[in-house]
Amino acid sequence: MKQVVIAIVLLFLLATCENKSKTVMPSHLLTEQEMIAIMYDVQILEADMNYRKSNGKMIGDMPREYYQQLFEHYGINDSIFNQNMRYYTQDPAIMERIMDSVMERLISSAPQQSDH
Repeated sequence: MKQVVIAIVLLFLLATCENKSKTVMPSHLLTEQEMIAIMYDVQILEADMNYRKSNGKMIGDMPREYYQQLFEHYGINDSIFNQNMRYYTQDPAIMERIMDSVMERLISSAPQQSDH
C-alpha cells in the first residue's frame, strides 16, 4: 500500500510540474468521475507491475500491453489520457480532488488486516 501512495504522490507532483501555460481542452474530455475510475485502475496496474518487477516476473512489453488493455477498457487511447492529464493538472484543486477520491477508493478496497 505504501508503494501505491508513493506512486500517486509522484504522479501528482510530475503532473503539476508541467508547463503552466493554458492547455486547450482535450478532443475527448473525460469527466472527473471517469478520471477517478481510470486513475484508480492505473494505480492498481502500477502496483501489479511493481510487484511483478520486484519478483523478476516482468516480461518485455508487459507494461505497454497492460496500459493498452486498460485504455481499451475505457474506450480511450494513451493520447486521450495524456491530454486529459495535462488538462486536469492545470487546476491543482481539481486534480487534488481526483487524487483524493482515488486514494479513498484504494483505501476502502484494500483488504483489512487483522490484529492477530
